[in-house]
Amino acid sequence: MSRTPIPPQHLDTLRRFKAEVFQALAHPTRIHILETLRDGELSVGAILEHVKVEPANLSQHLSILRGRELVVSRKDGNQVLYSLSDPFLTEVLDILRKYFQRHFETAAAMLKTMQQSG
Repeated sequence: MSRTPIPPQHLDTLRRFKAEVFQALAHPTRIHILETLRDGELSVGAILEHVKVEPANLSQHLSILRGRELVVSRKDGNQVLYSLSDPFLTEVLDILRKYFQRHFETAAAMLKTMQQSG
């Protein structure tokens, strides 16, 4: 994966942007919402069917995701539909899954070694 060089005067801005994205991702419900939207636009009701939380709770999480511009919404009649603001976000989530799996496998191997030696 090639990285585009960032001018040094913009590195702090980039770090703040990353921190804001990670803050938005810092709750399992918000990650669940993003995973639910990975295949396309859904109504609030459809999101609620997948993400089993109270409607007011979902609304708060969607508000945070909108504020960080990770999701966008549009009205269609009396429904509000949500989608990912950028499909690339699914790749970020997939990379985090791989990161988790790699570290889980390492931890499991260490545990197995500890059990065998003790």
